[in-house]
Amino acid sequence: MKTIGISRQAMVAALVGVAMVGSFSLAPQIFSPEAGAQPIQIEAPRGAPLSFADLIEQVEPAVVSVNVTTEREVGRMADMQEFFEQFRGMPGLDEFMEQRRQEEEEEPETREGRSLGSGFFISKDGYIVTNNHVVEGATAIQVVLKDGTELDAELVGTDAQSDLAVLKISRREPFPFVEFGDSTQSRPGDWVIAIGNPFGLGGTVTSGIVSAVYRNTGQGGAYDRYIQTDTAINRGNSGGPLFDMQGNVIGINNAIFSPSGGSVGIGFAIPAEIAAPIVQKLRDGVEIERGYLGVSIQPVDDDLADSLGIPQNRGEFIQGVQPGEAAEQAGIRPGDIVTKIDGQEVTPDQTLSFLVANIAPGTTIPVELVRDGETRRVTLTVGKRPSEEELRQQQQFNPDIEDEDPMEPGENAVIEERLGLQVLPLTAQIARQLGAGADTQGLVVARVDPNSDAARKRLQRGDIILTANYRQVRSLDDLESIIRTAESEDREAVLLRVQRRGQPAAYVAVRLR
Repeated sequence: MKTIGISRQAMVAALVGVAMVGSFSLAPQIFSPEAGAQPIQIEAPRGAPLSFADLIEQVEPAVVSVNVTTEREVGRMADMQEFFEQFRGMPGLDEFMEQRRQEEEEEPETREGRSLGSGFFISKDGYIVTNNHVVEGATAIQVVLKDGTELDAELVGTDAQSDLAVLKISRREPFPFVEFGDSTQSRPGDWVIAIGNPFGLGGTVTSGIVSAVYRNTGQGGAYDRYIQTDTAINRGNSGGPLFDMQGNVIGINNAIFSPSGGSVGIGFAIPAEIAAPIVQKLRDGVEIERGYLGVSIQPVDDDLADSLGIPQNRGEFIQGVQPGEAAEQAGIRPGDIVTKIDGQEVTPDQTLSFLVANIAPGTTIPVELVRDGETRRVTLTVGKRPSEEELRQQQQFNPDIEDEDPMEPGENAVIEERLGLQVLPLTAQIARQLGAGADTQGLVVARVDPNSDAARKRLQRGDIILTANYRQVRSLDDLESIIRTAESEDREAVLLRVQRRGQPAAYVAVRLR
């Protein structure tokens, strides 16, 4: 279960969304193998029910516990460090510690971990919906049915941005399953029920009401739009269903707001009508394409609204524009306030991110914005959102930021230790930011150790390494291999060919350390 804080001032670095998909059934139906996989209609009770037992008896068999096994690398030296501190200065200790460090680099130790979550069947042939964060990094997944049966599950597809995942069980007999409902038909005060596996206590039922429909938590992103409920949701409930009184899954339990880590009556579920098309694409193995503008945005709060003389809670403020992306091509600038996109108002509950998320890449749309107090209209063609890895690299690297902090360990210890550099693959997006050609290949310098020879040779953030020892470098592995070859040949330096913005490429010999 994710625990989140609420901040209306959150800055969103990129806009994302899902492409529109074909029709998807949202009929309020529940299926049971005992009934020959035919829909069972449940009449909703009027007012406060005397008991939820009849409803739970029918839907609970479709809910499963999800047990996940993971493996992670751990440092043996970290476990030994405290022990050896008390013997510091002993003869031969430093040499022994250095030997252990080298052994650890060559053969990192892995440790098995386990985590728990929830899920539910959406088809009689064994498809299960859960959260991506429940199964992330899984080496093995088991689901536990209501009767205690344990079955191995295959990971069919995941989508980190919406935090959804689909599993599959191959057993032949039909499974009891439920279908998605439509949370837009819910109102604050409606009864809801959560069933899941909190703290490993499978088959736990909790009830409450809808506290808010389409709550924006301020965390940013295209999917910051949840059903809020006071139904008790705790660790292990992630991925489980939130039912209405007809037995429809109107939400997928996803996160809580809690200063203590436990339920305090503020839980969040992904709305069914947002999850359903994504789940369908994951089932079908179809690529999920999302719209992208290439801007960083900020909500229009009191101070910003007063400074600009515009109404609060209307539109979103553009802080930055990515070079070459859809927004820049349409003439959108930092300082603009986007108030409408494709004819729809931009509000706290209907954010710019969410609206773009539901526009297919390649679609041409009108955008209304305020600039210098005047309303303007532009037309733009929505771009395609980069991959998660590309977005992480963009967020990690910003050429306009001067990083003077000490260099912390990154992804490649060999490059960092031998050259004193942290580097990233040069994506097309970063190349545009640096003014390099789209066909430029290499690695971009993200950080430089101030105590390294690279720093003394004045390498800096934003430099592009094109070659090393006359060999082209397209990945971190390429550069690491060249460094290891140089060491095996007893060379004490590596010759880098470096491209800097506005300057011709030059060769720089950097000593190894």
